[in-house]
Amino acid sequence: MSSNICKAVKKSGEQCKLKANSSGYCHIHYPEKIAERKAKQKANELVRFEMPSKTFSQRRGLKAVPTVIQVESMNQDLRNSLWNVLSENFFREYSNNSRASYYGVSVDSFVKYIWKDHFKKPLETLSLLTIINSMLVEDLLDYFQNREWYEVYDFLEIAINYFKSPHLVKEINYILERELAGYRFVGNGFTPITNEQEVEMLECAVEDKDFPAVASHLKCALSLMSNRENPDYRNSIKESISAVESLAKHITGKPKATLAEALKTLESSKKLHPALKKSFESLYGYTSDEGGIRHAMLNDPNLTAHDAKFFLLSCTSFINYLKSKI
Repeated sequence: MSSNICKAVKKSGEQCKLKANSSGYCHIHYPEKIAERKAKQKANELVRFEMPSKTFSQRRGLKAVPTVIQVESMNQDLRNSLWNVLSENFFREYSNNSRASYYGVSVDSFVKYIWKDHFKKPLETLSLLTIINSMLVEDLLDYFQNREWYEVYDFLEIAINYFKSPHLVKEINYILERELAGYRFVGNGFTPITNEQEVEMLECAVEDKDFPAVASHLKCALSLMSNRENPDYRNSIKESISAVESLAKHITGKPKATLAEALKTLESSKKLHPALKKSFESLYGYTSDEGGIRHAMLNDPNLTAHDAKFFLLSCTSFINYLKSKI
């Protein structure tokens, strides 16, 4: 009977007691299987290879380097790359398997949601396509390739929020950065952020559970600023300022505290240099209710996305700085 026992020795020094196959080893210690598992592990550990920032033809001046950030447009390279992220993560598998899932969520349920609630098409038309899943995926690809640039972002927002996959967010933001797109996915939607450091800074503040009121104001500022159909820059700025004031109240422990009081507290505790305190008081003079920069700025009828972005990033940067001091 011992001849039917695997001849492999475990790391503990004990002999494996599982039943051996014709090779003399069990299914776990079979040499070819071990080699296959090691190969898969090695493949999974490979990091994304690095390409030069410019191709050979670009370095030689034979091809123009794309320098214009894609804000109100989406070229074919960007469209294709974004679709490939969706395809590699779940659509390709779904083409051959209607039971495919991604991050524990049925891909088929996502497709039905898109069809019924986003496209607002009759479910009967979906039933015809789901007979052959590959035809349905081709139909979605056709939509992705031919709709307006902002409708592609709408589609991506739904996918990311439906599956709640950090991996999907990471890959899509990587493509947006690589292709010089003017948006990144932060919080639960796309926002006009063009710098990776800005994204990290915002994410840090928006996701901070230690200061929920501050995070809530910043999320609202993001939402108002990035609403493509009806952006509200004025109220976005108000929310950004309110986030700073909310932190000021937390620092002093006084619900009616002002930013000036918070700065004075930090100065007296030697955590803020007097010159720096003075500069912040001047820069954030718009936190006063009347007569300050806030009053003048918010009555300006020509506020733009650039104004809202400046306030959001400035306030977020200052908030993160104050947190580091407390």
